[in-house]
Amino acid sequence: MTDLSTTYMGIPLQNPIVVASSSLTGNLEGVRKCAAAGAGAIILKSLFEEQITAETDELNQYADYSGRGEAYDYIQGYGIELGPQDYLQLVSDAKAAVAVPIIASLNCISSDRWADYAKKLQHAGADAIELNIGLMPTHAKQEGPAVVDEYFRILHEVKSRVSIPVAMKVGPNFTSFANFADRLSHDRAEAPAYSVGWFGQNKEVGKITWQGVDAMVLFNRYYRFDIDIDKLELCHGMPYSTPAENHYSLRWLSLLSGKVGCDLAGNTGIHDGHDAIKALLAGATVVQICSTLFLNGFEQIDKIQQQIQDWMTRHGHNQLSDFRGALSQARSKNPEDYERLQYIKLFVGME
Repeated sequence: MTDLSTTYMGIPLQNPIVVASSSLTGNLEGVRKCAAAGAGAIILKSLFEEQITAETDELNQYADYSGRGEAYDYIQGYGIELGPQDYLQLVSDAKAAVAVPIIASLNCISSDRWADYAKKLQHAGADAIELNIGLMPTHAKQEGPAVVDEYFRILHEVKSRVSIPVAMKVGPNFTSFANFADRLSHDRAEAPAYSVGWFGQNKEVGKITWQGVDAMVLFNRYYRFDIDIDKLELCHGMPYSTPAENHYSLRWLSLLSGKVGCDLAGNTGIHDGHDAIKALLAGATVVQICSTLFLNGFEQIDKIQQQIQDWMTRHGHNQLSDFRGALSQARSKNPEDYERLQYIKLFVGME
């Protein structure tokens, strides 16, 4: 009998299939359906920082400024969407309704005083918090280190207020992602703290102790940008991922597995059991699914588990630890295969 149980951020899960934050998890009915379908954990729909820190008549300027279509649409419906108090109630109700771990999600772009809300999420019963950070480095005078530092400031502000685990969902667009991941996943004593603005230079304002993140989610699938050539206006691109989009996540899961001080969650392009197995072989602790539920229904959760179990049986594995990270760079006899050599083989034909 194959065992799919695992531990994510110290939280026991019956299986590694985590339902990602989306409108499917924005209400109690959706949470119940995810749990009934066999989800290992459920991440509630994101609450945007702007909802916590600003009044309704101020929200549009934040959305326009950030350039995030998801934030703009979400804020436009602010009057009928969940507000901060309703969100706390959803956390509390979800915990009471299902036995599956509930992870609250905050979509944030700054380390402002909104971080106090994280403590309220813990008091409401959240088992963990996922920080969905959507910084858009679009300002010419904002240097790269300022962007990276803001991630650490956000993490510090939240970790200093809660005792539950904190995951960070990040995008791949960093100058040196391996360095960023290493720094993010380890505690750092007396690290420099900066006063960071969207314009101008960084100014060191002291030293603080960084607490490493408990998990990294690779990667944040930012909403696609497109242009309607008939209406001559901006519009959204394809909202759903495809399995073809999982390759970048697989690369970095395999490169980071066994080298960082936190759990890794595979995200983007995971649609069936085969995609999930690839992520686990690369080193993922869990996998997050979203688009496949919109396309195939909640029953896809059970199908993915069954596909994983069937594969484990064929390969003689009894538990996830038997093969998790087996194809990571850290455990490879040919680590160069994960970097430039395969590129040369493909495009030059060298063997």
